[in-house]
Amino acid sequence: MDAPLRTTRLRLAAAATAVAALLVGTAAVPAAAADHGTARSTPTARTAFTEKELQRRVTRILEDAGYTGITVEVREDGHRRMHARAGEAKRNTGRPMPYGGSYRAASTTKTFVATVVLQLVAEGELSLSDPVEKWLPGVVSGNGNDGSRITIRNLLQHTSGIYRYDPTQETGDTADAFEQNRYRHLDPEDIVAGAMKHQPDFPPAAEGDPNPRWNYSNPGYLLAGMIIKKVTGRSWDEEVHDRIVRPLGLTGTYASGDDPYLRGPHAHTYRLFPGSAEWTDTTVRNVNWAGSAGSLVSTDRDLGRFYSALLGGRLLLPEQLAEMRRTVRVNADYEMAFPRMRYGLGLARQPLSCGGYRWGHGGDLAGGTVRTATDAGGRRSVVVMTTGATSDDDQLLTAERAVQALLDDVMCARKL
Repeated sequence: MDAPLRTTRLRLAAAATAVAALLVGTAAVPAAAADHGTARSTPTARTAFTEKELQRRVTRILEDAGYTGITVEVREDGHRRMHARAGEAKRNTGRPMPYGGSYRAASTTKTFVATVVLQLVAEGELSLSDPVEKWLPGVVSGNGNDGSRITIRNLLQHTSGIYRYDPTQETGDTADAFEQNRYRHLDPEDIVAGAMKHQPDFPPAAEGDPNPRWNYSNPGYLLAGMIIKKVTGRSWDEEVHDRIVRPLGLTGTYASGDDPYLRGPHAHTYRLFPGSAEWTDTTVRNVNWAGSAGSLVSTDRDLGRFYSALLGGRLLLPEQLAEMRRTVRVNADYEMAFPRMRYGLGLARQPLSCGGYRWGHGGDLAGGTVRTATDAGGRRSVVVMTTGATSDDDQLLTAERAVQALLDDVMCARKL
């Protein structure tokens, strides 16, 4: 999974808008996480937003951002209200982007995983204040890494300080390296081990820290998936399936494992790698290594239903949902693309220009992006999927801002 928003390149790894677990028993809630976003809780609705306007905006975004394809689906009260698309499903074929197609959901996986952890907390199986060492003895150690100081909350909140390691740091972020490693099997444990070769970015935030340091870390969510397996005896994706996917009827959502292919109709993803003049088709690839940090496959419909159900209180009890929505400030890299974004437990929050907030998570994976937005009560949701990512920083930032503006306008519309 591409690392999110590096200082030299804009990349959300999934998760970023954008993408769970309350403590039970005696664990304390950190003061820094106490912001529920209540000060601007009631949006001031604007004019209606029509499907014609949505299509016009999507077409313009495609042209300005240099994407190869884009789809948008807007749902309200659980039902699709409008959708739009632009670009090609496969370059130079004239085939339109598919409605309802499958794609790699990347870091939106994190919200699913955080939800499962929160459910386990509510069931008394674990606590957010549990140190990683309790469940995974000896796994987080070496080079200043100390699993006895890092809590499950730190993992879900990205305040652990665990180094943001990804495979491209060893193979290189080039078209040739991608081709050489397209089918390579890497276990999530390999990524965690790679992170342990580096010193932490900073000490883990302590319970009650009013101003914790923050840095997006995929290895932290791989550890969360490993903890789920240790607690339940079943893999993280089995728990996600039985606790979320099956109850909500998310027929297009699954963990891809070592399967490099997408099932059913789908668009191709493309990346213009640094130093490359030609697009690389990145659709077929093994992403087993992304595991619980970003290996889910999903659809616009499924992600809209999931975030609506989550924010609508159908997956978590009120206490757990409130904990998920307690947020901390993100670092400067993220704020560059996502102004005033704050991060809870696997869930991001951004203010709406009309008042109130939108919630969700984003995801990026070499050539495709996903952005989601849902209102505080889960009534309205927007999912944007794009294909075709360049390596031009300015163009990436322009594209991101255009998508963010679209999410804001749809969420602020008086009616659809």
